[in-house]
Amino acid sequence: MSIRIGILGYGNLGRGVELALRQNPDMELVGVFTRRDPATVKIQTAGVPVYHTDDAENMQDQIDVMIICGGSATDLPKLTPKYAAMFNVIDSFDTHAHIPEHFAAVDAAAKQAGKIGMISCGWDPGMFSLNRVYANAILPEGKDYTFWGRGVSQGHSDAIRRIEGVRDARQYTCPVEAAVEAVRKGENPELTTRQKHTRECYVVAEEGADLARIEREIKTMPNYFDEYDTTVHFISEEELQRDHAGLPHGGFVIRAGQTGPNGERKHIIEYSLKLDSNPEFTGSVLVAAARAAFRMNQEGQTGAKTMLDVPPAYLCAQSGEELRAHLL
Repeated sequence: MSIRIGILGYGNLGRGVELALRQNPDMELVGVFTRRDPATVKIQTAGVPVYHTDDAENMQDQIDVMIICGGSATDLPKLTPKYAAMFNVIDSFDTHAHIPEHFAAVDAAAKQAGKIGMISCGWDPGMFSLNRVYANAILPEGKDYTFWGRGVSQGHSDAIRRIEGVRDARQYTCPVEAAVEAVRKGENPELTTRQKHTRECYVVAEEGADLARIEREIKTMPNYFDEYDTTVHFISEEELQRDHAGLPHGGFVIRAGQTGPNGERKHIIEYSLKLDSNPEFTGSVLVAAARAAFRMNQEGQTGAKTMLDVPPAYLCAQSGEELRAHLL
């Protein structure tokens, strides 16, 4: 039996989920749901209809898991609890500081409906979270370090585009190599925000715009750039489309720990990702999480979950026997 999937939201992430579903034959895309006029949305899967989001509540018996592809700032805090009252749901909520309150809201709605609501599924939070937990469990004496990049930050790019005189922009988050190497050597450095990452901006300005003002506004922007060493490059629209059209990302999670009577033996655990497409990889994680959510709900489990609550085998299409034979 195929797991019947709905996609709510069809931006970069929704398209990534759709592509991931093609690689998972135990799943079937039932429909895409959009706030736009469905007639204007063209998807890549032949024969699958596009619906307005208002139609979703009438399709509760046709969808096993709804994958919600919205933004963490304003969409997911409202949408995930709303749809957890109707479906098993998956989201990629990534505002770390607000995860506890988001979890509580989804937990209440999902439990009342007898559904599973898996939140914060992606690579950070998500895959990086799993690595941090495994590493802390194995090496309780040590320090965690997380580095992001080199990759495009969609939120920071959007913040630049909102500056007057900016036509388009891409912002890359870049780990400071010296900091990464010090951690890998087991030096356990104390690192400030500025010492861990730099920010590199490629900006297409409107004709006649004040470039000095734009650069100053970027570098002093609170919560985005003011705590980082930031470089601004002004380039043409053609250069941006030629050299910066993709959405690559990635990063490292490193646990530097020690064992022995006096902590004299050093150990490094490192997990890294190098992604050509942030949304396509995140979409792939969401699809694996959808499989796990469906299986847990079939067993009678309800409420909010994260990747930390999922048995690894539940994420995989293979049976337990296959996993033990080939991946254990």
